[in-house]
Amino acid sequence: MRAVILAGGKGIRLAPLTEVIPKPLVPIGGMPVMEIVVRQLKNHGFQRITLAVGYMADLIRAYFQDGSRWGMKIDYSLETSPLGTAGPLSLIEDLRETFLVMNADVVTNLNYTSLIKFHRVHGGVATIGSYQKEVKIDLGVIVEDGEFSIKDYIEKPLTHHRVSMGVYVFEPQVFKWITAGQYLDLPDLLRMLLAASQPVKFYPFDGYWLDIGRHDDYSQAAEEFDQMKGALLGNESRQLPPPGQVQRNSTLG
Repeated sequence: MRAVILAGGKGIRLAPLTEVIPKPLVPIGGMPVMEIVVRQLKNHGFQRITLAVGYMADLIRAYFQDGSRWGMKIDYSLETSPLGTAGPLSLIEDLRETFLVMNADVVTNLNYTSLIKFHRVHGGVATIGSYQKEVKIDLGVIVEDGEFSIKDYIEKPLTHHRVSMGVYVFEPQVFKWITAGQYLDLPDLLRMLLAASQPVKFYPFDGYWLDIGRHDDYSQAAEEFDQMKGALLGNESRQLPPPGQVQRNSTLG
């Protein structure tokens, strides 16, 4: 099985940190976040990873080199101008079988083996790893009832949404909707597949997941990593509490 890790973005939301280091090399517990991903994929049987690089590509190449240090093959696809999150796939010529695509900054104990199996069983041309995200609005929300009248007033409500984890499984036929060298984001690709009545599935995941693209999530992952390390880098199928519920003196590590 082959994976493509999207590692070409500038990580603007993590500035100024990402002004001197690419986001895939941002450390979590003294280890670049993308190394955590590489180790997990190796543990799930992936033998080859292509890193889609752009911003500060030389630093990423210098760290990961050919992947032999982790007992796997790592190669690179360089975008010389921004192509979005789906466009870089058009630069990789030999994706002829089912393949995984994911962001470089995902911290999760997702079982990739189970995700791939789910994809194959359910017959999707694309499967999105999904997570039930709790969103808190730190304001009082006014529910209108017309004519400037208030129907209800809700203080700091919580809402729940099924969100993309930034982890996808694709079949090679998706390249019918990707034009070589043209800018395209993954959400747009998925909408194109849906418009063409292609089967797009979602894989429900309720374990540990954080996208460290924001300072708050990065700080949380860095704080919790010591307790998560054993479960993230050892047996990834081991369960962890949801983010924010990892206890300081937990025995998870």
